[in-house]
Amino acid sequence: MSTYDHYTSPPPEPVWSVPAAGAARFGWEYDNGRDRLLALYQKGKDKQWDGAKRIDWDLEVDPYDPLGTPDEVLSLHGTRHWAKMTEKDKGDLRRHYSSWQFSQFLHGEQGAMVCAARIVESVPDLDAKFYSATQTMDEARHAEIYGRFLHEKIGMLYPINDNLQGLLGDTLRDSRWDMPYLGMQVLIEGLALAAFGMIRDTTDKPLPKQILAYVMQDEARHVAFGRMALRDYYRQLTDAELREREEFVIEGCYLMRDRLRGLEVLENFGIPRREAEEYTEQSEFLHLFRKLLFSRIVPCVKDIGLWGERLQRAYVDMGVFELGDSSLDLLMTQDEEVAERLDRERFAAEEAERVAEVEGAIADGAN
Repeated sequence: MSTYDHYTSPPPEPVWSVPAAGAARFGWEYDNGRDRLLALYQKGKDKQWDGAKRIDWDLEVDPYDPLGTPDEVLSLHGTRHWAKMTEKDKGDLRRHYSSWQFSQFLHGEQGAMVCAARIVESVPDLDAKFYSATQTMDEARHAEIYGRFLHEKIGMLYPINDNLQGLLGDTLRDSRWDMPYLGMQVLIEGLALAAFGMIRDTTDKPLPKQILAYVMQDEARHVAFGRMALRDYYRQLTDAELREREEFVIEGCYLMRDRLRGLEVLENFGIPRREAEEYTEQSEFLHLFRKLLFSRIVPCVKDIGLWGERLQRAYVDMGVFELGDSSLDLLMTQDEEVAERLDRERFAAEEAERVAEVEGAIADGAN
């Protein structure tokens, strides 16, 4: 069955073509490189995994409650529309919200794959090309996994959000080689990591928890890569060049905060857009979620050296300025630990099952 059979509404065009700008860069120094980046490249090679094998796809998922999160996270909860909903309606709403969220994850991962490939092409340093090549494979795996989850477990997809598509387009159309890093590694990946983490830590469903934990383990490396490369490069830029990049960050942050709200879901349930906007603005969960969305972005932006007065004022306006003092290294370490702990628990349970099977067979033979 075609993916188009699962879309709530068909994408406007089957292929989105973004005009490429900038140069493909070759370097002829093959022996030198930054030790930290080469170590990250080695880790990227060592940590490759197969989504078809590491994830337990036999786990059942209820498409009408895929994540098991409280209904309070739904923007319609507590409204006059919620009071009229049957249990079937509420199940449909959960399914649509989960589909919308994971569809944006899917589209974002395809965007990350394209941006990583663009970095391989355009970045001047060979050590960065090496690592970006491993990230391109990571992002392909993530898109494969999210696509499979949506097709097989939820059976519904949403088209890419217009504003996410706009930010991706701006990132890819820019001819400066550092912009795919800034737009994707810092803004879009930072946003995605916060969203992944919130669901990973609140869902009680084992399959989405596995998917998100293992994807986040990869993404921790990607953010570290972006920080290393941009921190080194931005030390060399003029104040005017830094201000240009800060303007890009400010615009992107406001866009993500104000426009990624799932209004498409409410419109599919017959809620007029203006009313849908009011519900999302009144949602206590969405206010908390918006703040958490920046938990990975603000400290990263500060770390790479984009911390001018105008950017700081924007973060004060958004109520996230204090996040600049958060420890990204601690967050990334925790992401690694969650995935490794999940592996240990799964493998211990599987080993216990195998031992029980062998002991049962021995007991049957003795009888």
